[in-house]
Amino acid sequence: MNKKQRTMLIRIILTTILLISVSLLNFTGLTRIVFFLLPYFIIGWDILLKAAKGVKNRRSMDENLLMAVATIGAIALAVNDEFHGKEGDFTEAVAVMLFYQIGEWFQSYAVGKSRKNISELMDIRPDYANIEVDGKITKRDPDNIEVGSTIVVLPGEKIPIDGVVESGTSSINTSALTGESLPLDIEPGSEVLSGAVNLTSPIYIKTTKAFEESTASKIMEIVENASSAKSKSENFITRFAKVYTPAVVFSAVALAVIPPIFEIMVAGVPPEWSVWIYRALIFLVISCPCALVISVPLSFFSGLGGASRAGILIKGSNYMETLADVKTMVTDKTGTLTKGVFDVDAIHPSKMLCSFLHKAGGEYIKAGDGLEHLKQDLLHVVAHVEKFSPHPIANSLREAYPNTNDECEVTDIQEFTGKGISAIVNGKKIHVGNEKLMEEIGAKWQSCDKDGAIIHVAVSGEYAGHIIIADVIKPTSKEAVSILHANGIKVIMLTGDTERVAEKVAAEIGIKEYKSRLLPADKVYYLEQVLAEQNKEKYISFETLINTVKGRIVTAPHKVAFVGDGINDAPSLARADVGIAMGGVGSDAAIQAADVVLMDDDPLKIPLAVKIAKKCIKIVKQNVYFAIGVKFLCLTLGAVGLFNMWFAIFADVGVMVIAVLNATRALIVPKIDKKIPAC
Repeated sequence: MNKKQRTMLIRIILTTILLISVSLLNFTGLTRIVFFLLPYFIIGWDILLKAAKGVKNRRSMDENLLMAVATIGAIALAVNDEFHGKEGDFTEAVAVMLFYQIGEWFQSYAVGKSRKNISELMDIRPDYANIEVDGKITKRDPDNIEVGSTIVVLPGEKIPIDGVVESGTSSINTSALTGESLPLDIEPGSEVLSGAVNLTSPIYIKTTKAFEESTASKIMEIVENASSAKSKSENFITRFAKVYTPAVVFSAVALAVIPPIFEIMVAGVPPEWSVWIYRALIFLVISCPCALVISVPLSFFSGLGGASRAGILIKGSNYMETLADVKTMVTDKTGTLTKGVFDVDAIHPSKMLCSFLHKAGGEYIKAGDGLEHLKQDLLHVVAHVEKFSPHPIANSLREAYPNTNDECEVTDIQEFTGKGISAIVNGKKIHVGNEKLMEEIGAKWQSCDKDGAIIHVAVSGEYAGHIIIADVIKPTSKEAVSILHANGIKVIMLTGDTERVAEKVAAEIGIKEYKSRLLPADKVYYLEQVLAEQNKEKYISFETLINTVKGRIVTAPHKVAFVGDGINDAPSLARADVGIAMGGVGSDAAIQAADVVLMDDDPLKIPLAVKIAKKCIKIVKQNVYFAIGVKFLCLTLGAVGLFNMWFAIFADVGVMVIAVLNATRALIVPKIDKKIPAC
């Protein structure tokens, strides 16, 4: 609770005590008026001031003017009764202002709570970076740290700039970035993102980006700009309030004036001015559009905050609204549904490998018993040969068998451009490469029906087997696609890979429609076709019905999302109705072009983002229908005299409090399962 909220709470409590005390005391006349005006001004001075400034500056009439006119009118009626020997009802006027301020306090508290979630996310960017100079650690402005510099991050500190760990092992907390609560273990060579918190030991990081280009800075930029992109619902409420507020003021004036004139001129009876003025004041209190004006933006704000807690950055409420209407999900393959890095998928030793190892007499590696030992033997040999190669496939082989720091002697390393590499390992010539290299040395290589890059191995000119390197499907891709399908969202895969690889991945994940061998321009072209096809699908919506009445048919097309990660996906991300980027391994261009960023690259976050958006839009619609429905019902009943001021207070403040509390439900991140609720 901030200082402003605490001050308002004190005013509310003080006003309540004074109101109860004055009501119990038997004051009369001018003394009674003064004692009731005291709590009125304590609780309502700021509302009266805002209303006066609004009139002075000729701004559109708002809820402050409605509250001021209604309560001042009620006090005027009560003062009139006091001077005519009756007991004026000041309690209603003070209570209207009191309950209105209580509702405002609830609204402020709810906004503060959702803003806190955003602030916690935005607090991920540190204000300093540590540099070690002459054995001493000094703090520097991270803006002045050049790319390639070495920074020190102590336990408990946030990583200020993206980089690679040079030395030190530790665990880091990435929950502010990805929503993942489990710590991540890091070691020399590990990539780390700014905004993560170092937990256990000091680490030295070589920076790979400038401070303003690092992950934390990019996230802050996205979050800061999110509130500026308004949804159609928010724009509708803004336009609605500008028309609605003056309309109800003039209606209230008409209610106070026209019936008494009718009584004089038509019915020929004395006009009951006080009755109709009282009803007009009730009409004004009821008509205050606080619930709509406050709860709709708050619902979106809470939804954006809840999504950020789950590691999903949505760049604006308009994208939240579009995401909820997605019916087709077009997705890239590499780096999106697959890991985007080469892994050892299979090891197939030759039948002759055992004899090769036996003949070697254990000179360069000891043969084990059984197929699994032979696989490890073959991988060990290859890892030694590829030990110093910078090729991505070599990196994958070294990661598959990292224990190469043994007594094996590796000499005479030779690169064969476009073919492979060779080396002498403990006196034995080892060749590792493709079919061309095998044919060149006369080794009778064997083909393989598995998909992926085939790495052939020969020992002393004899074929020893091959290793399959492939892009591995992410563990959650199949489940994510299954959830999307279960909720009526069509999934289409686009890839630049071969037809055989695309078919295999699509079959394993459960995608029926896919396109292969596509260049970036081809992806955009095919996406255009999907968008055109979806725009032909029409369904009757409330908006369509309204526009039909106006004499023009406007259909609400199904929305198309594109999910990607690479720079080649940026054009498609920008062209789709809503672009979703994998933020962890995704390129800066992809993140910049996307409307939604998934910070941990987990495909399960795709249906979760849709679920969060649908829940948020559902809450928005609930608040709109509830607020407008109750308002018009109460306005009608108040106009005909069936509501007094206390009912008016509920219609205004009660509806606002209920709508605000309902809006805060958007902060709660739903669990991901097979069911995504309709909005």
